Amino acid sequence: MELLSTFLFMGAQQGQDANPIGTFLPIVLIFGVMYFFMIRPQMKKQKEHQSMLSSLEKGDKIVTSGGIFAKIVSIKENALTVEIGKDYKVDILKSAVSQKLEK
Repeated sequence: MELLSTFLFMGAQQGQDANPIGTFLPIVLIFGVMYFFMIRPQMKKQKEHQSMLSSLEKGDKIVTSGGIFAKIVSIKENALTVEIGKDYKVDILKSAVSQKLEK
């Protein structure tokens, strides 16, 4: 309990005015670090995935988010018809495609 009270009253010293820049600088630095190490790479990865989805064509081989290997038979607005085996065709959402395989 004594340690907690020491931390609580550490910044409250009599006769000193708090510098607003010094107070908010650590918070700004934390957000800056979070942006460059977490948010920015995630946005870049999302853009790459969207461009991959828009470049899908008939005949491309893909892997779904469920791990199913398939070949695109036809493309609709938000869905794909894929062939997962001989004469087995399934409709899936475009967002379910996790990666495009090399031809």
